[in-house]
Amino acid sequence: MKKILFGATAAAVIAAGAFGVVSANASAPAAAPAAAVRADASDGNLQQSTHLTIEAATKAAQATLKAAEKENQRISVAVVDRNGNTLVTLRGDGAGPQSYESAVKKAYTAVSWNAPTSELVKRLANAPTLKDIPNTLFLAGGAPVTAKGAPVAGIGVAGAPSGDLDEKFARAGVASLGR
Repeated sequence: MKKILFGATAAAVIAAGAFGVVSANASAPAAAPAAAVRADASDGNLQQSTHLTIEAATKAAQATLKAAEKENQRISVAVVDRNGNTLVTLRGDGAGPQSYESAVKKAYTAVSWNAPTSELVKRLANAPTLKDIPNTLFLAGGAPVTAKGAPVAGIGVAGAPSGDLDEKFARAGVASLGR
């Protein structure tokens, strides 16, 4: 009986001690937070950049698709942000299965070099390994979207019978953003 009583007493003491520690920790003031680091644009640690809104990207994609539909072309269109992340993709009725991925890659390529992909195709003669960069596609059909001379997005189109048509439709999407 003494062992049981002693064991129960010891357990009660340990539990009370643990409760006291928990209670003490819960009521103790939190440690002071580390000093906040202040940064503002004037100290050169931050840079502001312009990004296309999802509404603008959607507007551009829809304008691109409409331009192609007016000419009875079945295309896919992709709009990517400054970092090459896909914002919007639309696969038009009857567009080929390869057109979706090609449109994304053309948009990515256009924004990466801030140039229409038809111009970039010409650079391959002097730098053929450009085509080896992942997620790029050096075919006409991609157009950059710029603000203050800097790229903010890319529009890629694929599926028309020629890259020239793809790029024409991509430029229609870019032009819609100026309206």
